[in-house]
Amino acid sequence: MSMSVGERDDNEPMMDMNTTPLIDVMLVLLIMFIITIPVQTHAVKIDLPVPTDSQSNVDPEKNKVMIDRAGTITWNGTPVDLAQLAQYLEQTKALPVEPELQVQPDPYARYIVVDNVMAVIKRSGVGKLGFVGNEQYARVF
Repeated sequence: MSMSVGERDDNEPMMDMNTTPLIDVMLVLLIMFIITIPVQTHAVKIDLPVPTDSQSNVDPEKNKVMIDRAGTITWNGTPVDLAQLAQYLEQTKALPVEPELQVQPDPYARYIVVDNVMAVIKRSGVGKLGFVGNEQYARVF
């Protein structure tokens, strides 16, 4: 809507420019530019672990073999038998850098079980072997 201000005859042609089509064209162009601008994303690059198909209990840094007083052998907290222990030790040998193997027998564990575990470890050819928890033997004997 417009309002006429000032003196003007009705027969005289209107000298003002009609800006409605110009504004419509400008709005359409503005919307077209907004649509064609790519969405700006802020990404942070992180290295996620790669999932593997096999459920392996082999840690690439260190692994722990424990023998409790009942004779149960555990590999990183998971009970295993001697055959599984041998498989896990072979998997550690296949890694590019051999992880450290820590052996922690219970002071009251049977000698024969500890001896069998040590025989499996020796046959596997582990290079980095250490006994942990030796302080638990201080007050046993």
